Amino acid sequence: MPSDPLEPSTSPAAEPEPPQLPAALLDPRPVIVTGAVLWALATIAAFALPALETWRAISLAGLGVGVVGTSIFLWQRTAARRGSRGAQTGLEPRVR
Repeated sequence: MPSDPLEPSTSPAAEPEPPQLPAALLDPRPVIVTGAVLWALATIAAFALPALETWRAISLAGLGVGVVGTSIFLWQRTAARRGSRGAQTGLEPRVR
């Protein structure tokens, strides 16, 4: 009997290739910049407006976490560019 269409194929050639993501979705810089600007605005508001005094610690923590996260991302991207074995993969967009 020919292969059953309801059974999944095990041959690698039958696997469809997922479509490429648009370049705009692969670039993390807009997300990083937007997050940094929003945390900076929240920090400025927390120190400028007395009603937002309770935001001060949270906004400073948000800035700190953003700096640490951005530093780790940049460190991993640099390691991936130089070909380090322990670096994450997929941090650079694929060139077609």
